[in-house]
Amino acid sequence: MKRDEKEYHLLVIEDNLGDFVILEEYLSEYLINSSMVHAEDFKAATTVLNQSTRRFDLVFLDLSLPDKSGEDLVKEIIRLTEGIPVVVLTGFTDLEFGSRSLALGASDYLVKDDLSPAILYKSLIYNIQRVNFIQELTETKRKYADLFQLNPSPILVYDLNTLNILDVNNAACESYGYSREEFLTLGLKDIRPQEEIPVLVQSVEDFWINNKSDYVRFTRHLKKNGEIIDVEISPAKVKINNQNAAIVLIKDITENLKYIHKIEEQNQTFKEIAWIQSHVVRAPLARMMGVIHLLESCESTMDPETLELIQYIKRSSEELDGIVRDISKKSERVLNGKNPNDS
Repeated sequence: MKRDEKEYHLLVIEDNLGDFVILEEYLSEYLINSSMVHAEDFKAATTVLNQSTRRFDLVFLDLSLPDKSGEDLVKEIIRLTEGIPVVVLTGFTDLEFGSRSLALGASDYLVKDDLSPAILYKSLIYNIQRVNFIQELTETKRKYADLFQLNPSPILVYDLNTLNILDVNNAACESYGYSREEFLTLGLKDIRPQEEIPVLVQSVEDFWINNKSDYVRFTRHLKKNGEIIDVEISPAKVKINNQNAAIVLIKDITENLKYIHKIEEQNQTFKEIAWIQSHVVRAPLARMMGVIHLLESCESTMDPETLELIQYIKRSSEELDGIVRDISKKSERVLNGKNPNDS
């Protein structure tokens, strides 16, 4: 039999020295590097637990001590050990209470008369691993809870069948104006404008039942104060208490859409200006250049000063025509999404 080389730090709270020696001998058959601290009564155990510089891996507790026993003893030791697994040692006369001690927080209970090295070692390993697993699970749950609550974007969880809201994070409360308690009395339909409800029902059906990837991701939500906002939603399917649910990440895109609409309005205005430059401005300019050409045909009848003035007007018209053409070309490039300065 290969013995366990891992180091264990154990506390045995037992007033019977003979029982302590038996425990020590049994465990020595499986453990190489164990250290066992013996406390003969509750007072001694309290001193050891308060003064020990190293955390115990497990505590063996006799149910009957000279200065405390039964339920009070178990509760106090559980409180003092703060998450360390406690294995209760009991005789046949206390067998019923031994099982009840599990409800008080004990990790396991063993009948002294049934002890063997294998049973003792199995209980030791099982309960240490069990407590470690529970602590890891609790830590993982806490981390995911932090990710949920500390996420800067609103998140809500809803029930598939009823569409009732099951949970929300702090960002959702801040964004929508509802407290968490108020949110938990609402359903998805309560945070949608009335005209959006048919879209909601169809979107939920597409996402859950039809498994479509093109369900509506952009919609509008209703805040507590009546304000309507544009949002982008990203749902994911989850199981909560064996019920189908969804966790939804919400992004407020109201300001983004306002900016896009403003740009679209500016582009439309720009198109109108470009059309005016290309057609409205050039039309009278073309007529003016035609008149200048007609006047040039009569230059033999003009005096030098008048002819010089016509030539000046002609050059200015041609320069203005070039500017209008250049503006039109650049406007066309901008409207086509190109750099206006490219050749």
